[in-house]
Amino acid sequence: MFAALDSAARRQILMILHFRGDRMTAGEIADRFSCSWPTTSRHLRKLESAGLVEVERAGREWIYRLNRKRLGVATEWLGWFDASPTAGSGARRSRASPASSA
Repeated sequence: MFAALDSAARRQILMILHFRGDRMTAGEIADRFSCSWPTTSRHLRKLESAGLVEVERAGREWIYRLNRKRLGVATEWLGWFDASPTAGSGARRSRASPASSA
């Protein structure tokens, strides 16, 4: 999942989906980028294979939807880095361990 997030373009796609109601057609997403359609398509496939977006066919269009549950896994794991490890163990003890959320 984190390999899919290493690209600024893919992170931008996720932000666009988030701010546009979690759901857009492939064409609407592509219109927001200056790169070619094959490049955008490659980014969308990478996000889909990581489970960060889901895709469905509606007639002739492909609809991409943000997978908030999968993003929540990354958010929860990254939450471990919000506080200093020496800031007190009680703050992080209430969260599930990273291994238990996999």
